[in-house]
This record gives sequence, structure tokens and C-alpha cells, in this order.
Amino acid sequence: MALFNYEFNNLNDLFVHELKDLYDAEHRLTEALPKMADAATSPDLKQAFQMHLRQTRDQIRRLEEVFRGINCDPERSACKAMVGIIDEGSDMVSAKGNDKVRDAGLISAAQRAEHYEIAGYGTACSFAQQLGRDDLAQILQRSLQEESETDKKLTQLAESHVNWEAA
Repeated sequence: MALFNYEFNNLNDLFVHELKDLYDAEHRLTEALPKMADAATSPDLKQAFQMHLRQTRDQIRRLEEVFRGINCDPERSACKAMVGIIDEGSDMVSAKGNDKVRDAGLISAAQRAEHYEIAGYGTACSFAQQLGRDDLAQILQRSLQEESETDKKLTQLAESHVNWEAA
């Protein structure tokens, strides 16, 4: 049974909902990323989390710009998916055992969040284009590009040394 009943009468309604979901997801990540950075033992991984935190703050500002562009106040709609992803990531943060293996687990958890964000920004960008708001699509595209680059950087860290050290 759904806790919330949404009503979408047009693509704009769905677009606004997607923006609210992303806005909430990004805010949740600003709370989770410092914990992940603290838990990481690889200096490169620690740095990647810290850099992504800075990017996440920029992405929040961009979402606020998009909200202003559609004459909406920035508003959060609980992102249930990110709640679950962060909950799983918290398991990695508090995991006991080999630090190198935990680092590999932190990358895995972070990439789940990245993939969710990539899907969300890609969808929002597509909706903006369909609504004739290429200006907003360009703003969202910047965040989509950053999320993709972060995902690639995490893969590179995993494949270059983190997974090898964990093995």
C-alpha cells in the first residue's frame, strides 16, 4: 500500500516530482558522503568521496536553479530509493573486518547511489527537453555528466588497486 498518492496530469507534473526526488536524494547524500569518507582507508577513495560531496552541493544549487526556472520553490519529496541505498551504504561504513575489503564495499555502495542519480538526472533531462526547456536540460546535463564521471572514477579506483588489495 502506498503512503502517498501522487497525481500526474501532465509531463510537467512528473518532471516536478522527479526534481523533488533528486533534490531529496542529493540532500541525503550530503549527510552520507562524509561518513563514507571517514570510513575509507584508501586516501584516493577518501578524496573521491570528499570531491563528490563538493559536487553534490553544486548539484543541489543547480536543482534550485531549475526549480526557479519553473517558478517552483525547491522542495523535497522523500526519495525512498536513496534511503535504501544509503542504509546499505551505512552497513559498509560500520562493517568490521579487513579495511581493504570495506573500501571495496564502500565503492560498491557509492556506485549504487551514482547509478540511481544517473538514471534520475537522465530522466529529468529528457523530460525538460520534451517540455521545450532546453535551458533547464543543459543545467541537468551538467549534473548528469558529473555523476557519470564520478562513477567512472570509482570504477577506476576499484580496478586499479582497491579490489586488488581487498583480494
